[in-house]
Amino acid sequence: MNIAEIMKQASQMQAKMADVQARLEQVIVQGQAANGAVKVSMTGKFTLRGVEITPALMQAGEHEMLEDLIMTAFADAKAKAEMAAAQEMKAVTAGLPLPPGMKLPF
Repeated sequence: MNIAEIMKQASQMQAKMADVQARLEQVIVQGQAANGAVKVSMTGKFTLRGVEITPALMQAGEHEMLEDLIMTAFADAKAKAEMAAAQEMKAVTAGLPLPPGMKLPF
């Protein structure tokens, strides 16, 4: 490969990365805990969009359990957002000779 070809590919990849960033803002994933009693929604860029809590969980003295369930739901949503981002990035890097395990920055 010559330098002109590498620069052309880099430019194309930069445009694709911008497109991926825009798409990830639109992707909404939902994490949950306690069989859906606590739900957390976030974008593919990890922006928290909402928290839903079943009213039955809101009892006096149960705040520690509720806090744990919220953290669990958030972690579930984050894992799903990371998977969505990885899928989007796979399309951008297809065909590029990147070393194994190399992650491109957002």
